Amino acid sequence: MDKIWLKNYPAGMPVEIDPDVFASVPNLLEKIAAGFADRPAFHNLGHTIAYGELDRLSRDFAAYLQGLPGMAKGERVAIMSPNLLQYPVALFGVLRAGMIVVNVNPLYTPRELEHQLKDSGAKAIVIIENFASVLQQVLEKDSGRARHHHPGRRPVAGAEALDRQPGHQAREEDGARVAHRRRGRLPDGARSRRDGVA
Repeated sequence: MDKIWLKNYPAGMPVEIDPDVFASVPNLLEKIAAGFADRPAFHNLGHTIAYGELDRLSRDFAAYLQGLPGMAKGERVAIMSPNLLQYPVALFGVLRAGMIVVNVNPLYTPRELEHQLKDSGAKAIVIIENFASVLQQVLEKDSGRARHHHPGRRPVAGAEALDRQPGHQAREEDGARVAHRRRGRLPDGARSRRDGVA
C-alpha cells in the first residue's frame, strides 16, 4: 500500500506505533495523567480540567459505579450527554470500572432512547439533567411494570457521587444524573424524583 499521508507527518513522528504499549484505554489515561497531570485535558464553557483531575474524577466515578447494587464488570452504561466536561469523566469512569459505554445521542426522541436502551441492554444511564424529561417519558411508558426501589441508596448526579469521595466538592454545573436498575434493562424499572432522574 502506498502510504501517501506519511509525507505530511512532522519531523520525528513515528511511522508505526507499538499497539502493545498500553494494555487498555484506562491504562492509556493513567500513563498520560502521570506524565501530564498539570496540563489541560479538556476545556469547555470557560472551565478546564487537567489530566490529573480527569484521572482522579474518573477513578472516583468508576468506584461509585462499582458500588451500585447489581453493577459488575461487563455491564453496559449508557451516556446521554453532549460534549461537556462531564462526558470524558463519565466515559473514562465507565471504562475504568470495567463496564461498557453505550453512547446515546442527547437529541433522541423517547422512542429512539427506549429502543437504544433495550437494544444495548444498558443497566444504568448517565444523563445530563436537561435531557432527563426524555428518559422520564420512557420510564412513564413503562409504568405498568414494577418499580425497583433501593432502600438507603439513591442514584445521584455524577458529581454528587464524587462528592462522597474524599477531597471532592460537587458544583452546581456538575449536572449529570445516574439512573440505575438492579436487574434487567433500565426502562423496565427506574423511578423518578422531583429534581432529576433516579
